[in-house]
Amino acid sequence: MAYAAAMIAVHTGAAAGPALDRIKATGKMVIAYLPSAPFAYADGDSKPMGYTIDLCVKISQAVRKSLEMDNINVVYLPVQSAQRIPTIVEGKADLECGSTTNNDTRRKSVAFTIPHYITGTRLAVRSDAAIDKLGDFRGKKLISTEGGTALAAIKSANDERLIGIDIGAVATGQEAIARVESGRADGFAMDDVLLYALIAERPDPSKVKVVGNFLTIEPLAIMLPKDDPELKKIVDAEMKRLINSKEAHAIYSRWFEKPIPPKGQSLKMPMNYLLKDFWKYPNDWVPN
Repeated sequence: MAYAAAMIAVHTGAAAGPALDRIKATGKMVIAYLPSAPFAYADGDSKPMGYTIDLCVKISQAVRKSLEMDNINVVYLPVQSAQRIPTIVEGKADLECGSTTNNDTRRKSVAFTIPHYITGTRLAVRSDAAIDKLGDFRGKKLISTEGGTALAAIKSANDERLIGIDIGAVATGQEAIARVESGRADGFAMDDVLLYALIAERPDPSKVKVVGNFLTIEPLAIMLPKDDPELKKIVDAEMKRLINSKEAHAIYSRWFEKPIPPKGQSLKMPMNYLLKDFWKYPNDWVPN
């Protein structure tokens, strides 16, 4: 009956029920990702790659073993920032494997596993700009991506401190960096690791710099459906195994400390102390 119900739901577009039933019924696992190097991104028409893609491949293998399936067809679904949560809530994807912050507001709609990165919101500006902190944006244009926690953070700070910033939203980080570089925006607020990665992709990375102290602390984690304890149990167990066995550390080093495609540049970002400390006792609890 569960199999039949899942198949009917798949064909009618209705909610398919628990993710494991959907995976077993369809033989595929859908992984959504917000394109952002080095977490999850595609080089041309190739399959997506990156730090969280590698982690989610391991998770998909754990799901396959748990379901005793010979094979799972992993399907990748690129999404924009504002689409991430609806994609999981509506059952269009089983996991979202990118750079999404686990916070209290989002946990009302979705679930998260153990954080794979801890970062914070900072500011990207042109290298010749006389801007060092959020307060320097008075009367200037500051942008971020739609539906992201960085956008909410700068709006809140602007309102509380009456700074007078002209705040806007764009669809992607690539668009935001291009606007800053061309002068159509004075700055871009985003997790610092994503800023460094986006800048590294530009034709001339020296044109943009990252400034300011952390405006937020962001625990990034793989997102999955809420109220699906069977799937979460498998995902959490595999993340703990990867961390405790040090496999996750090796995957981290590959994407943050060594040359990565397509340009073969290294971000040269050793694991920060926040993540090191958190991974000593890995769990899904975060303080926000």
